[in-house]
Amino acid sequence: MLSIRRIEGFISLIRPFTLLAPIIVSICIMIASYTTSNNSLDGLLGVLPTIILASVSLALLNAASNALNQVTDVESDKISKPYRPIPMGKITIMEATVVSIILYLFSISIAWFINKVFFLITLLIVVFTITYSLPPRFKKTLFLNQLWVALPRGFLGIIVSWSVFGDPLGFLPLTAATIAFFFLLGGSVTKDVKDCYADILTGSRTLINTYGVEKSSFMVFPFLFTPFLFILILIDMGLLDTLYWPLSLLVIPGFLVFYLMFLNKNNIGSRFENTPAWCLMYITYFLFAFGFSMISIMKVV
Repeated sequence: MLSIRRIEGFISLIRPFTLLAPIIVSICIMIASYTTSNNSLDGLLGVLPTIILASVSLALLNAASNALNQVTDVESDKISKPYRPIPMGKITIMEATVVSIILYLFSISIAWFINKVFFLITLLIVVFTITYSLPPRFKKTLFLNQLWVALPRGFLGIIVSWSVFGDPLGFLPLTAATIAFFFLLGGSVTKDVKDCYADILTGSRTLINTYGVEKSSFMVFPFLFTPFLFILILIDMGLLDTLYWPLSLLVIPGFLVFYLMFLNKNNIGSRFENTPAWCLMYITYFLFAFGFSMISIMKVV
């Protein structure tokens, strides 16, 4: 029988907080995909089971990735995040590995019943998440570690949701996915601030432990606000509806992410799971994806 301690361990292993936003975002993008493809909200209730199944598939994939990352990062977590379930002894590495495998299998199995394109993009995301943590373990490779976060979570994360009902290579989904990709390409560095010393000791090269927090902040600064300014350029060129202009205001939190990183230059350690810069980066990405979806739906209704 599972004890309360072990149940807590399994729950923290999948990091539920990081699953909520992707679920909401994926559902919104799927609804936007449906309304844009059909030019109407009619029949939406009839496809709700598909939306729920697809979002569950993506949520399980995210949870599987979180579990796998903790399995392979156990030595690093002992240094920077000793409160996580494996370092604390709440669950074993083997148990966490089994959980990760089961979650991956469930995610892929559900994806098969959505459609072929959704299934194939889901498989591609699986490849990115696995190779990030396992050999060739791109998490340890400078620059590629940021790419391996931005591609599956930013670019592929949006087009896989859009593919449930629409063409993932259409102008709208590709625009949103590209903006999200470049933002996360810079913003993902915020997650490495907390792990700076642990990454050095375990052999992972990141911008933070290679160039320092201050220099890294300036290196990623253009990625934190330029993607949102691109929205205004597309509107000016007549390629994007003027309704999308409020999304350009996300340059403000983008700049604040940079500012919060810069403030942390002399205080890398933290007792919290993530830094304020990471939290704001995560919220900004959520607001962009959510806002883009809502505006796309509003255009139809």
